Amino acid sequence: MRCPPLHWWRTVFFLIPAISLYTIVLGTLSIASSLFETRGYFAHRCARMWSRLILRTTGVDVDVEGLERLVPGRTYVFVSNHQSIYDIPILFWSLPYQLRIIAKESLGHFPFLGWHLRRTGHMLVNRARPDRASIFAWASALTSNGLSLIVFPEGTRSPDGRVDRFKGGSFFLALEAGLPVVPLSVVGSRHVMLKGRLATYPGRVRLVVHEPIDTATLAGVDPKTFAERIRQLVVPDAESDVAGSRQPAAGGIE
Repeated sequence: MRCPPLHWWRTVFFLIPAISLYTIVLGTLSIASSLFETRGYFAHRCARMWSRLILRTTGVDVDVEGLERLVPGRTYVFVSNHQSIYDIPILFWSLPYQLRIIAKESLGHFPFLGWHLRRTGHMLVNRARPDRASIFAWASALTSNGLSLIVFPEGTRSPDGRVDRFKGGSFFLALEAGLPVVPLSVVGSRHVMLKGRLATYPGRVRLVVHEPIDTATLAGVDPKTFAERIRQLVVPDAESDVAGSRQPAAGGIE
């Protein structure tokens, strides 16, 4: 059996314990703050610090392009391609907005992380039986409290950097509520941690913030058609490093 590479040892014996510590400490602060601050603003600051610590500890630098296209304090639905589990800390640290996510209900059972999601304004959804009334009530709270939403419409991480089909249902909320949609292209995050492999690598990631799309007059548009329109905006940058790119060796660890 081949000996695991250095980055595997670094991940298992340094990064995982460090990230676990960040999660426990900042998760505790976040949950405690929810007893006094129901909007989750302080909790989001904890989430941003958690994201920053993860990126710094791993050695990930993020170059952000296009933030000047956004209006500070406005509610947006940020729509991103999905390459790595590092996409969440990349977006939470790089976007200076109060961000919330729609996540699968099972995440709510994870200690600290799940507790944070349940207590601080995120939406946990049973994908088999989504409660649309609750989701729309939650969306109304987003706009009234100046919060924004992050969506990964592929539904899963890409193993090779290519952007899969965007699911139309991911855009139903934005279209019905008339919320502006901001396409995001994450480039290179898969090289930080390849899908299915327990090893992380330092690196540089690029995040492109595209021009917001006004949906105020698009309530009757087919969500699948709109999803493909957004995907076509995301793909050129998101897949810019796919052709001829080199992935780090797995060292026999899958």
